Amino acid sequence: MAMETGRPGVDELGHVARVLAEWQSDPAPVQLHPGDVGWFWRFGARRTAEAVRTWSRAGAVLAAGLLDGPGLLRLAIAPDALRDEELARRIVEDVSVPERGVLGEGPVYVEAPPGALVQDLLSEDGWESDEPWTPLRRDLGEPVPDPGVHIEVVGPDAVHERTAVQRAAFDRSTFTDESWHAMAAGAPYADARCLLARDERGEAVAVVTVWSAGEGRTGLIEPMGVHPAHRGHGYGRAITVAAARALQELGASDVVVCTPSSNAGAVATYRSAGLDPFPEKRDLCRKAR
Repeated sequence: MAMETGRPGVDELGHVARVLAEWQSDPAPVQLHPGDVGWFWRFGARRTAEAVRTWSRAGAVLAAGLLDGPGLLRLAIAPDALRDEELARRIVEDVSVPERGVLGEGPVYVEAPPGALVQDLLSEDGWESDEPWTPLRRDLGEPVPDPGVHIEVVGPDAVHERTAVQRAAFDRSTFTDESWHAMAAGAPYADARCLLARDERGEAVAVVTVWSAGEGRTGLIEPMGVHPAHRGHGYGRAITVAAARALQELGASDVVVCTPSSNAGAVATYRSAGLDPFPEKRDLCRKAR
């Protein structure tokens, strides 16, 4: 059967998220997670559908991608299809020909799972390695300690505090209450939680969103942030430990997060919360034509 490139509609996004969830297992490579699609859903269902691509054979999805920002395609590939030559060559062709509607004239970037044939073929075509990212993982087979601060699950009443901390923690964040409600209405959020940490005075100091892929599968932290006015007090570590506990309660086998290697503070925070770094990964970049 011929390989097909698809652009799912809004009503098909739930199926794509479920397929992505099936591919999340330890020791499978860290790759696009249903939580990544769920976090993107803050822009609304229609825009999320416009950003998703699939590659299928005989009706079975073998790879899925998210256009996550200008010129960036983030890929997930079925574990048994990582070296599938027909699939890899179709993806490479799609991302290399702007008329295919996947990536434009450039500069463009592709994030592919470690060990995927797609990486080899793009490198052979002259794509270059971009800046390194550090994946970190914590096994959830053992009890996770108490985070040591007050943690609450964000509901409608605390949305304004959750979004305010997000905007303060990230310089270019546009996360609003409306964004949170759009995200929470998305299919992946059924297996997600937003957590908020408070200090001893009751002020919101840190936030995190965790995404489960189901029982016995890898859970994701995306995003985690600490309010600048409250940094240096261990709240990043505490909210990350709380994230691990929440995912454990949701049945996750392990928790992963990926952060730029240049962000030494974030790497140190995650390590202090019991996450171990894995070998660095790099996107592949093609300069503008």
